[in-house]
Amino acid sequence: MDVKEKLQQIEQTIQTACVRSGRDRSHIHIIAVTKYVSAARALEAVDAGIEHIGENRLEGALEKWEACSARASLHFIGTLQSRKVKEIVDKYDYFHSLDRLSLAKEFQKRCPEGKTLKCFLQVNVSGEQSKEGLPPEEVFDFIERLKDYPAVTVIGLMTMAPFESDTEKTRPVFRKLRYLRDEIRDRDYPHAPCLHLSMGMSNDYPVAVEEGATFVRIGTRLVGEESF
Repeated sequence: MDVKEKLQQIEQTIQTACVRSGRDRSHIHIIAVTKYVSAARALEAVDAGIEHIGENRLEGALEKWEACSARASLHFIGTLQSRKVKEIVDKYDYFHSLDRLSLAKEFQKRCPEGKTLKCFLQVNVSGEQSKEGLPPEEVFDFIERLKDYPAVTVIGLMTMAPFESDTEKTRPVFRKLRYLRDEIRDRDYPHAPCLHLSMGMSNDYPVAVEEGATFVRIGTRLVGEESF
């Protein structure tokens, strides 16, 4: 099955989730996560109609940017060391893993003049030690501190739920992130409008959609894996 056929299946699943939850399909964006595939496969996803490409690895970031940036928005969704910010900050439109001030400081230093980087705060809702991100109780203080970095705009929150064979078990994680997003949004921070939720991956994105995801990050189920 090629990428276009896989995308059609995913679209049907999202549509069904929207019907179940009373959501508008136009509010949900699919990010094709391309860390396990070549730039050519990423471009195949763009050709199939994908408008958002996500990369986790610095090793593939430049290659995917060169292939896709003219036709898609680029998202960096992996952990990033502060000293590596300069390699992606002028090329990527979105950053999904902001969880420490050292990164914000480096974004401020490295962003081209006039550019604002759209960031998601990564929140460790599940509390798993293996997961990156801020504890939920630290999010508001972190947002207050981000006022000092005008190059950073917090457009939403991101989380990774535990992998569950029964994906219904991920629902409380996604719901808690939505409640937290709503609290932040309702405070009307100028630098943190926080309208979006980046949550849901290949195994659990239908539940994430039902719980309010505006960006779902789909890798193997959409673009597969390659040896390259």
